[in-house]
Amino acid sequence: MKCTRKAPLGKHDIIDSGDALRLSAGEVIAKLNSSQSGLTSKEAGKRKEIFGSNEVGAKIKRSVALELLSRLKNPLIIILLIAGSVSGFLGEVVNALIIFLMVFVSAVLSFLQQHKAEKAAEELKKRITTTATVIRNNAKKEISFSELVPGDIIYLSAGDIIPADARVVSSKNFFIDQSALTGESAPVEKNPEIVRTNGELPITGWSNYLFMGTSVVSGTATAVIVRTGASTEYGEIVRKTAEKKPKTEFEKGLGRFGFLIMRVTMLLVVFVFLVQALRRVSILESLLFAIALAVGLTPELLPMIISIDLSKGAVAMSKKGVIVKRLESIENFGSMDTLCTDKTGTLTENKLKLILHVNGEGKNDENVFLYSYINSRYQTGLSNLFDRAIVAHEKANIKSYLKVDEIPFDFVRKRSSIVVDHNNERMIISKGAPEQIFSVCSHYELKGKRLSLAQRAREKIREEFNRLSSQGYVVLGVSCKNVRKEKKEYSVKDESDMVFLGLIAFMDPPKETVKESIQQLKNSGIDLKILTGDNELVTKKICEEIGFEVKGIVLGSKIAEMNDQALARIVEKANIFARLTPAQKNRIIDALKSNGHVVGFLGDGINDAPSMRVADVSISVENAVDVAKESADMILSQKDLTVLQLGVLEGRKTFGNTIKYVMIGLSSNFGNMFSAAGASLFLNFLPMLPVQILLNNLLYDVSQTTIPTDNVDEEYTKKPKKLDTKFIRNFMIFFGPISSVFDFLTFFVMLWVFHASPALFQTAWFIESLCTQSLIIFVIRTRKPFWKSMPSRYLLLSTIGVVCLALIIPFTFIGKFFKFVAPPLAFLLILIGFVAVYLIMTEIMKRWFYRKYALD
Repeated sequence: MKCTRKAPLGKHDIIDSGDALRLSAGEVIAKLNSSQSGLTSKEAGKRKEIFGSNEVGAKIKRSVALELLSRLKNPLIIILLIAGSVSGFLGEVVNALIIFLMVFVSAVLSFLQQHKAEKAAEELKKRITTTATVIRNNAKKEISFSELVPGDIIYLSAGDIIPADARVVSSKNFFIDQSALTGESAPVEKNPEIVRTNGELPITGWSNYLFMGTSVVSGTATAVIVRTGASTEYGEIVRKTAEKKPKTEFEKGLGRFGFLIMRVTMLLVVFVFLVQALRRVSILESLLFAIALAVGLTPELLPMIISIDLSKGAVAMSKKGVIVKRLESIENFGSMDTLCTDKTGTLTENKLKLILHVNGEGKNDENVFLYSYINSRYQTGLSNLFDRAIVAHEKANIKSYLKVDEIPFDFVRKRSSIVVDHNNERMIISKGAPEQIFSVCSHYELKGKRLSLAQRAREKIREEFNRLSSQGYVVLGVSCKNVRKEKKEYSVKDESDMVFLGLIAFMDPPKETVKESIQQLKNSGIDLKILTGDNELVTKKICEEIGFEVKGIVLGSKIAEMNDQALARIVEKANIFARLTPAQKNRIIDALKSNGHVVGFLGDGINDAPSMRVADVSISVENAVDVAKESADMILSQKDLTVLQLGVLEGRKTFGNTIKYVMIGLSSNFGNMFSAAGASLFLNFLPMLPVQILLNNLLYDVSQTTIPTDNVDEEYTKKPKKLDTKFIRNFMIFFGPISSVFDFLTFFVMLWVFHASPALFQTAWFIESLCTQSLIIFVIRTRKPFWKSMPSRYLLLSTIGVVCLALIIPFTFIGKFFKFVAPPLAFLLILIGFVAVYLIMTEIMKRWFYRKYALD
């Protein structure tokens, strides 16, 4: 069709959705100033400038100033800014300037580190692109979704995601899953017919219109893009209600952890403030001191540490063959203790080879191969391994068989059909799952004779099917029948009263690495469960060959009869679930999650997408269908458990370093607050000035920013880990007071040995506090004796650097701004002894603590 419009398409010339429904496909194409031969690259480029990139909810880049201001949204930071402003108003200008400087430095540090982390994550995302088949310059080509523009002609088939709102131009048995948009439970058929309506029609009635983000279940179609990006129906919804991803298990744990911190902070801050105020210390100073202590206890850099940690983990995982789409999922990946996966391509090579083509009696039959070859050679629906294996097995002469029509494969019928003309006859040839082929057959062919498919004959064929399955073969059925030539189009209704021809058997050999991979997963504390639509005999045979211990086999038919409570018990015992529907896979995953497991799901097909949305961690592969890749949190370079195992280890390292920051920061800061609370009872001055606490906290946090680079003990990565609030609370309560012991010893030495003035006392505690809480990381970062576990070079340098700064600052002009004084040399010698004893004592207590409170 030639374009009838000459004027260029403008931004306001976009076709109204009502016109797209009511006009013919040809008229819609004409209104979009396009044609059946598509757009030229030049025209597409112009349209992209007009309509923008085909993306919904793209992240808006903010200015550096706005990014920095966003770092000040922390409630405690806001309180500090208010307190600083009050200080300035009351004449404490130096205090106010120092508070503002501390807040600014903290915000800049957080901004720089998170910007670097986000940049690394964006670079990884660029490696994952979803493409569409489009006509450009009168030729088919694959282009990124973001490059599509109104007027583009696209081709769609089973497994594709609809890349933009589009009007169907032509279709064949074309069914769409648009449940996410409309709530419809069943796939709906789309066709190019005009929608005739006098009034407003709900989108469920838009039978010739395709919505962005929905997926193709079966069939094929050609469509013209009408709307892109934010102007699509999906874009409208996103604008009105921001889509929120469900929280990961780690994020839920952080929520519980935050509540714990809030309670402890409020209790200690109120106590310290009241004690200081009652002892007639300045109310403002007492308030600033209490707030500064609160900042000291709160790990305010945790979001930044997590971002750095996750981005570093994503880069490391990409080197192992795992591309991370959603950074937050890394923590769940490390916590995953159950992996659900199909057998095909995971346990097996996913390289089918046709071995047998037999009739109902199990004898070789060339007719069975010929008809299966015709079906595979002419089908144009969902590309699959079976068809490729049949075509590659042997070339058959089918020149006299002319294709007339096609009924594509779908996951309800589980078969595909081809209509051909041969020797002035027309026949329909079906190939698919044996049970589905049996269901449409009334006769069978044997030695050229057509016989009734009575009960005894059916049982004999099923015995042959079971025999082949038990030997590890993947089996399909083949059938045919003659049909009337008068019909122009054929449908599923024509798949009836057919003649069963025989079975074709394939072998998908087990992967060479699978035994080792399964053992590695087992050693890592990950329970593998096979969820397959295949039959139990084939699955059991493959599992026996690879040494996978079968603990129990449950069929989908049995699951259909179980309630949720019964299923929750069964999923703990069995590890093979066969003949499953997608909905049954979802129930199994939900049951495992309700039992407290962190569940991963590895899938690559259309029917895997629902389960991927249900799982805690969804994993796919680079050659998966679009809808599976879009649903995935992570994408493997190859469907191999070895690659996945390497990714899991990196995920656990990332989790481990994040928890290090939480545990080390909380225990040391809690110790400081405990010491401050104790000192408040007998001192008539503040044990440390608010600005000194802020400086202490800032320097300490600087040393902690290198934790994401730290090494993680091999023993730590052997089992899944969860963020356990109770364990962290015990750790904080146990190790915090140990540091307080040495704080109190410092107080004693300064008051009764050196008879220290308030300034000297504050200086000494600043130095001792920063040295002990910084150096203790080398003990607490590992469960092993600290001399047997080497920290990373960057962590070592940042920690030593901060300790050196703590010792130097009181002797410099900077120290005067913070009201420090130079401590005597004798104190520094005593400090060395304190630090040494503290490290040794913590090492001893660490062993006792892990024996009593260890999570594994």
